Amino acid sequence: MNTSILNKSIQDFISQNTGASITKLALQKNPFPETDWILILNQIEARTKAKEKLPTWFATEKIIYPSKISVEQTSSEKTAAYKASLIEGKSLIDLTGGFGVDDYYFSKKIKIVAHCEINEELSAIVKHNFEQLGVKNCFFYADDSTNILNESEPDFKWDWIYIDPSRRNDAKGKVFMLKDCLPNVPESLDFYFEKSDSILIKTAPLLDISAGLSELKFVKNIHIIALENEVKELLFEIHNNYKGGITIKTANILKDKTETFEFILGEQDEYVSYHLPQKFLYEPNSAIMKSGGFDEISTSFGINKLHKHSHLYTSEELIDFPGRSFEIEKVISYGKNDMKAALLNQQANITTRNFPETVENIRKKWKIKNGGNLYCFFTTDKNDNKIVLICRKIT
Repeated sequence: MNTSILNKSIQDFISQNTGASITKLALQKNPFPETDWILILNQIEARTKAKEKLPTWFATEKIIYPSKISVEQTSSEKTAAYKASLIEGKSLIDLTGGFGVDDYYFSKKIKIVAHCEINEELSAIVKHNFEQLGVKNCFFYADDSTNILNESEPDFKWDWIYIDPSRRNDAKGKVFMLKDCLPNVPESLDFYFEKSDSILIKTAPLLDISAGLSELKFVKNIHIIALENEVKELLFEIHNNYKGGITIKTANILKDKTETFEFILGEQDEYVSYHLPQKFLYEPNSAIMKSGGFDEISTSFGINKLHKHSHLYTSEELIDFPGRSFEIEKVISYGKNDMKAALLNQQANITTRNFPETVENIRKKWKIKNGGNLYCFFTTDKNDNKIVLICRKIT
């Protein structure tokens, strides 16, 4: 860890140039020849990335950032806070510590947090940053987490093990599986259960839920976390010898609220009703879409599906829905005459659901400009007719 960047004049320079073009700065002469210019530029770039994602780090003096890729890959503060809300107890060991954002929030809930990071420089950076952040109950181990677990007292069990496995470089192009990551959680699961009865595994949203379940056991909850309607993380919550149903819990974290919805996997056996478009239209948020709970959302909210595969919902009365809500102004068939009369050369936001054409093709074909207050859903109704729903968004 190069501490020369903590020099006040360098820190002031980094702060003053946060948000500036790195390409332009790189062409300038290094005003601090005693410190590597690339290192300074990296701090500026990483700090810029942290402004929205890691506001606590951004607002704290003398923070050292790793590479911008590490900042891009780390949890945001909002998703880290959500994870911390899931745990309780006295001790937690993070086997893949990284930049430590999750551990910062775990430390607010847990008495003792162990941060394991095999990269010695990154471990040192996180330790330094936690001192600046005032965290006193986190301990740092620059070693392979397996060694740390093996060196713990034989009869000691952590209340939680937290793992954020990273995909191996040689696994690119393959179907994403946990066994292709480091550490290999499926292979090490029995060993982990010797050290803790509760394990929380974070994975990228790319992982297929059924694939994750095929590799794991004793899964109690699966959390799907979206931030501003973009799925960021899947969390597999595992408890040793758990034998009950698996609950899917979705959370879409917005600026002013968090939309939540949950259901028991495989327990959907109620009758799902289908209906032609009514007065209002609903589009589930991305976390629900990832969950696959398309029938569950219909029966839970008492709303009708447009089609088995359209994943759009309708009702006569407006409800508070976890996603986007619209008032339907007009329904037209997808045909030449109706399209020319209603949308040719118009401006509209276009979404396709269970429809044979792409948004790009539709725009080109009917000369529809992007944007405006009109929202058009190109979809298929319960009678397999191709239709267009012309709507106004309800805010």
